[in-house]
Amino acid sequence: MKLWVLRHGEAEPHGTRPDSERALTVKGREEVLRTAAELIGQPLTAIYSSPLLRAQETALLVREALGFEPEIRTVDWLTPDTDPDKVAEQLVSVSDVLLVSHNPLVGNLLSYLQHGAGHPPEKVSTAGLAELENNELLIGSMKLNGIKHP
Repeated sequence: MKLWVLRHGEAEPHGTRPDSERALTVKGREEVLRTAAELIGQPLTAIYSSPLLRAQETALLVREALGFEPEIRTVDWLTPDTDPDKVAEQLVSVSDVLLVSHNPLVGNLLSYLQHGAGHPPEKVSTAGLAELENNELLIGSMKLNGIKHP
């Protein structure tokens, strides 16, 4: 199974709108489109996204860039402060999916899936895309194939 974790693109600064309504900037949209190219030809089965606007916009740009038919699955377990264990519980029966989310969850989830609890988070820039792989989802034993930064 492969798992891709994408941090949303650059968004409007904090304080310009409520956090849930912060949109991608022009630079953020460009970052996401560059990153989306990394997913061309991958065996993607679903796109899951946080409900926050910047993540929704990121997921939609990826979906359109790939010509991906299925609808984006909006889930509340991909918000910034979700516990990585809660995310892992949701991934038990899926394979080859893209998660679109935020820091600190993205960095914490990547570390948790590779090393288990208690390790420092991975550093992921806006529109950074991580690819993890293993025969099955096992906390602490997923292999990080790499993190692509736009």
